[in-house]
Amino acid sequence: MIRTKTLIGDAVAAALDDLARLRIAVFRDWPYLYDGDPGYERDYLRAYTRPGAVVVAAWDGPRMIGAATGAPMEHHAEDFAAAFADRPEPLSDVFYCAESVLLPAYRGHGLGHAFFDGREAHARALGRRWSAFCSVIRPVDHPARPADYRPLDGFWRKRGYQPLPGVVSRFAWKDVGEMAETDKPLQFWIKPL
Repeated sequence: MIRTKTLIGDAVAAALDDLARLRIAVFRDWPYLYDGDPGYERDYLRAYTRPGAVVVAAWDGPRMIGAATGAPMEHHAEDFAAAFADRPEPLSDVFYCAESVLLPAYRGHGLGHAFFDGREAHARALGRRWSAFCSVIRPVDHPARPADYRPLDGFWRKRGYQPLPGVVSRFAWKDVGEMAETDKPLQFWIKPL
């Protein structure tokens, strides 16, 4: 039976290994093509044990099959402040819906909505006025793009999110099959809460 649960603080810390494995598995596929490292993942994910952060996780029995992370935007200010420099929304009013990962066999059954619902409810409880996330921008003709790939833009728009024109950040990671990290552009999307 599939169940979801909202995790904060110590509950996130207890799930770090499962979260790391899940991120590595899901983000290895298109469009992220992320060549993940378990040690880096655990260190990175510790940020979600901080006050204000949340993880909405899904299990099928004892196995974590999906998770979505979120935190106050100011926790990510070093990475994203420049992208929001000319925006009217103060970072202190924005909740950042970070990663959302779900194993392929479980997609299309409402868990994506549960992940956004949980993070948006958490953001409202914190008094946030905006919810934002970013998605990687890859060339349409990228050689690793699957022929049957369907972007999630329609899903995000139905949830009320809109892309912010010109609000693009850059973040580096190592693609599968590459020797070094390279910067990737990330498009921000936002909605009022």
